[in-house]
Amino acid sequence: MRQGNDRNESRNEGRVRTKTVKRASKVLIERYYPKLTLDFETNKRLASEIAVIPSKRLRNKIAGYTTHLMKRIQKGPVRGISFKLQEEERERKDQYVPEVSALDLSNTKNQLEVDQQTADLVKTLGFKLPLSVVSISSQRAPERRFRKRN
Repeated sequence: MRQGNDRNESRNEGRVRTKTVKRASKVLIERYYPKLTLDFETNKRLASEIAVIPSKRLRNKIAGYTTHLMKRIQKGPVRGISFKLQEEERERKDQYVPEVSALDLSNTKNQLEVDQQTADLVKTLGFKLPLSVVSISSQRAPERRFRKRN
């Protein structure tokens, strides 16, 4: 038999979010993203005004998960949530055209800087391009580490 109050003991355990809470939060964010904030109280009031939620407990869970997702959205795109601002940002990145082409020889002293593998590929394909081989360590982007969890 368990001793003590169940509510006090369950504080140390993880919480389970139901599909209902997750789905409601995602819909709320997709439709009302500009009105939502990183503040739980504001999101709670907005959720109760917008949606018909049968209980206070469910409303609080939806508002809490919505606040959690809003914080994740601040860090970057969240899988499964698509709203207008995020789509516009993605479109802008897809449509990006650099000011000066990396293949424009007039800006690079009539030589393209490539790594050894690319130079071998160009040579194998039979293209006659003026290439200067650059060590791969100077080109490589910094390695990404795992995201820190707070």
